[in-house]
Amino acid sequence: MKGLTPLFLGLIGTFFFSWAGLALIPNVQIGHLDPQSDEEGTDIYPMPKSGMAERGRQVYAANGCVYCHTQQVRADYAASDIDRKWGERRSAPRDYLFERPAFLGKMRMGPDLANIGKRAPSEDANAPQPAPGGTGAQPANAAPGASPALAAGTGASSPAAGAPPAGAAAASSPAGSPAPAAPAGPQAGPASPASTNAAMTAASSADATLGPNGAPIPYSAAWHHQHLFSPRSVNMDSIMPAYRFLYAKRKVEGQYAADALKLTGAEAPPQGYE
Repeated sequence: MKGLTPLFLGLIGTFFFSWAGLALIPNVQIGHLDPQSDEEGTDIYPMPKSGMAERGRQVYAANGCVYCHTQQVRADYAASDIDRKWGERRSAPRDYLFERPAFLGKMRMGPDLANIGKRAPSEDANAPQPAPGGTGAQPANAAPGASPALAAGTGASSPAAGAPPAGAAAASSPAGSPAPAAPAGPQAGPASPASTNAAMTAASSADATLGPNGAPIPYSAAWHHQHLFSPRSVNMDSIMPAYRFLYAKRKVEGQYAADALKLTGAEAPPQGYE
């Protein structure tokens, strides 16, 4: 019996010092950080997240994305994250200042998602430019690629200006996205240069998020939506579950929605649906 007291005291002391070293002392050192800025008080980092980003965080947490993805760039001596262009520097405590909880992640069964919005290709670069001597009609610039969590949370996809022609394969559309109005009927007579240029711009910008092979540009908004709907259509070896419940199949009214997913084969919905 005399040996039990030192045993229990040793166990309690071990747990206390472990907790102090891993939780208490780090919280005292970095638990009350503030955003940093330059001498003029501008260029503040980090900035509070927007409401849309917070909605994405909620969906990200609710669907267990944190169990397979990390959001932390490790140092050079520990990994090759920086060489993979996952970040320009290792992650620091200040990066997670406005995150409650911070989604550091448990394991990397899928790719790391730190800075995913920044390293996604800009869809603006793929938008067509007006022809020389034209009317100056500007192409509709698509938004930069969003993270899967943000895309799932908002239910919105890349806002391409044009829509697929009638008779094209129907595709699944993110839930909650409004159907565009029916196109105006054809006009009699030859088309004017202004209308021709605008029509070519709209038709080209519909494919601004597609690569040479007709597939969405990797990490673009359209790519993220297709990946969420059918992961193995993007990567045959993916073990990510399909999040099809985030999308809705509906009947096409007037014309196909510009943000409908471009699905083919067995995954395409019946004719007349998207």
